[in-house]
Amino acid sequence: MELPITPLLPEILKVLSQQPGLVLQAEPGAGKSTAVPLALLNAEFLTGKKVIMLEPRRLAVRSIARYLAHQLGEQVGQTIGYQIRNECRVSAKTRLEIVTEGILTRRLQADPELSDVALVIFDEFHERSIHADLALTLCLDVQSALRPDLKILVMSATMDSEQVSCFLNQASVIKSEGRTYPVETYYLPQPIKSGHPRDWLVRLKPLIYQALKTSEQDVLVFLPGQSEIKRLQEVLQSNLEPGLAICPLYAQLSAEQQEIALVPDLGGRRKVILTTNIAETSLTLEGIGAVVDSGWVRKAVYDVSSGMTRLVLQRISKASAEQRKGRAGRLMPGVCYRLWSESQQDQMAEFDLEEIVQPICQAYVWSWLYGGLKHRMN
Repeated sequence: MELPITPLLPEILKVLSQQPGLVLQAEPGAGKSTAVPLALLNAEFLTGKKVIMLEPRRLAVRSIARYLAHQLGEQVGQTIGYQIRNECRVSAKTRLEIVTEGILTRRLQADPELSDVALVIFDEFHERSIHADLALTLCLDVQSALRPDLKILVMSATMDSEQVSCFLNQASVIKSEGRTYPVETYYLPQPIKSGHPRDWLVRLKPLIYQALKTSEQDVLVFLPGQSEIKRLQEVLQSNLEPGLAICPLYAQLSAEQQEIALVPDLGGRRKVILTTNIAETSLTLEGIGAVVDSGWVRKAVYDVSSGMTRLVLQRISKASAEQRKGRAGRLMPGVCYRLWSESQQDQMAEFDLEEIVQPICQAYVWSWLYGGLKHRMN
């Protein structure tokens, strides 16, 4: 089956063979995380070296690695491998290694030249984590000072591509349409004035049941964190309708528990998947026909008065809301119920604030650079 990105693959290969960097903006469902890395494995500029692809989340790393290995008729750890914290499935045959962002940061510290790497792919770059920004900066430094042959590819659906292109020394920008179906969006008639979970969490239950009536498929519910997922799960299971399964999905679950939410229910039941923003990008969840979005996310913020980091509940950006909405239109037409009004939608920030501009993250960068300098001196 041809993906929307397929006709652009020759152009992507050509640009990367001639230029040191490329920005690829491809809408959800285009195939950027799957078709592009497989096509690049045959590029002449690899010259016996490997490709590293960064993903912001461990769940996405495992999922994409399994899918790509299956496409090649292999097991994970052969041509396609991955490495995350406390887990590594890589062999001497591995040519495409999918890693979380912190893994590359440490690898750059141990091997500043990335001597066995020909191409670094930054996937889902719109999330702008501290590790992604730092790793991209370091890769550009390696490229300019030590490895002019090192290639850099930055990919996302909802990033400011022109800004990223400027940062990559005016790198070429290629844009691709996605394979998405129409998603009908519903807003609250009036905004919820309180941002405390106790005031808006109860409003999600009727939206979930409305989504179940509107769509015959599974429902994906976005929540800010594990505590809200557990509270809503208890509410829904207290009077669970026949033929429904409530499936939590967040980072602290084991791989086996996460798998329950990712695959069709063994009993043929419809699923209500309660997730954090772990499911916002990179994953294709089978059978999702409706999204219910709380509009909230929990992020670590540095408190200047206490000198400590604390988790703060924040409104998501418009870009993040579009990513979540798109989950309902990956495989079929869908619906999206948003727990905010249209007037609140207009007031949202266009993009998420880059993690690196926060004081605690700036302190991390300086400590990392200082640690790397001491490592080289010793």
